[in-house]
Amino acid sequence: MAKELNEDTSFQISIKTLGGIAALIATLVGMWFTLQADIAEAKELPAPPDPEVTRMEFDMKDQMIRNTIMNTQDDVKEIKKSIEKIEEKLYE
Repeated sequence: MAKELNEDTSFQISIKTLGGIAALIATLVGMWFTLQADIAEAKELPAPPDPEVTRMEFDMKDQMIRNTIMNTQDDVKEIKKSIEKIEEKLYE
């Protein structure tokens, strides 16, 4: 049989528990207002400038990528030679 809740129903809660609940609510409300203030401040800040890529920087990055590709190509050639040697030894 389930208990019925009405005006005569009572329950007991300690002062310590009420204090904990109040502290939790105060913390959440404080965090909410701090977050709202941070959002408002961020809206007022100027937008960051667009990063400009200089020609020199572009050329250096392009050269680095090309060197990396060439090094990788050389590594692949060496690996192919090693595989061929291994296959020769296996199938002889």
